[in-house]
Amino acid sequence: MMAANRHRLRHLAKRGNKSAATALWLLDRTDKLLSLILIANTLINALATALVTALAIWTFGNNERIITMATAAVAFALIVFAEIGPKIIGATYPERIALPTSLVLKPLLAIGKPVVWCVNLLVSALLRILRIKTGDSARDHRLSPEELRSMVLEGGNFIPKKHQSILLNLFDLEKISVEDVMTPRAQIEALNLSVPVEEIKHQLTTCYHNKLPVYEGEINQVVGILHVRKAMALLNEEEDLTVEHFRDLLIPPYFVPEDTDVFTQLQNFQENHERLGIIVDEYGEVQGLVTLDDIIEEMIGEFTTSMPGSAHADSFSWDENGECLLEGTATLRDINKRLGLNFPLDGPKTLNGLLLEMLQDIPDASVSLKIGNCIVEIVQVQNQAIKVIKLIYPKAGDA
Repeated sequence: MMAANRHRLRHLAKRGNKSAATALWLLDRTDKLLSLILIANTLINALATALVTALAIWTFGNNERIITMATAAVAFALIVFAEIGPKIIGATYPERIALPTSLVLKPLLAIGKPVVWCVNLLVSALLRILRIKTGDSARDHRLSPEELRSMVLEGGNFIPKKHQSILLNLFDLEKISVEDVMTPRAQIEALNLSVPVEEIKHQLTTCYHNKLPVYEGEINQVVGILHVRKAMALLNEEEDLTVEHFRDLLIPPYFVPEDTDVFTQLQNFQENHERLGIIVDEYGEVQGLVTLDDIIEEMIGEFTTSMPGSAHADSFSWDENGECLLEGTATLRDINKRLGLNFPLDGPKTLNGLLLEMLQDIPDASVSLKIGNCIVEIVQVQNQAIKVIKLIYPKAGDA
């Protein structure tokens, strides 16, 4: 009974299983249930020993050797058939045993209530004298996030791989910040109102997103968010377009601190009815952009199409020689997840940032270094940043 899975019993009880509901009722009264089982077990063992001893004396007389052999035989039988055997079966099939026995134990608990009450009263008094505090059983059965994570991992044979992956990703949402899933500042597709109208029109007709951050002069001066569909309608209706026409379509920008965890930001998106946020640091400078799609992809995997030139998941694979060519802007979390590596995540977010931090200099191309078991070769450096990198994972015989 005690080994029964309470969560499974609750599931069965919600589906109308009366035995499961009775078992849960008994488990909520653990002290009384234990008292009943132990009292009954002790009485039965004592009665069995006394009965066999009496039968041995009645049959063979007051023969000490016979009485000793009878007592040993009863003790052996009780240990095997009344203690070890039933306990092993109960631990192996807890729910199968708990469901039918609960229907017997509940009436017995009602019949033996006076005896159980007296025993529990004495035990409680003894525990108070010894200053032993009994814990809250309900609290003991609450599961922490790590315990839930372990349950999901152990239930891999019963949960589809995709569902298991989604559940595990949900547990990680509070451990990562929006900075880990954002589109970096250098890759943000944004609209500059300081350029000529013709250039604005060209960018609108070739953009890849439905919403664009809009700034004036430089990216830190974000003035709003533009719905591209509304702007396209404006292009078809207006002939003499000016910057003010686009400015009238802007909605206020939604700013997000860079250290906000992903789960909190998901709630903030829901509460504020937003789908796009501009990530800023403590000085108010733009660090990147996060969307609701980015967070959903973190939970269920990628389902959108990346912009041309961005580090896409398709390039994150080892070839037959154990090599992988990727861009310096690739995030360390994606590399670890897709290539099975273990690059540190407590510092820079991109491979370019990690290499610059380790080298403490802007290196030349063809420089190589080893991080863990992976050889990192810098292929191309451009504009004070590492653009292209080759990862080489040595085979077991080469390591």
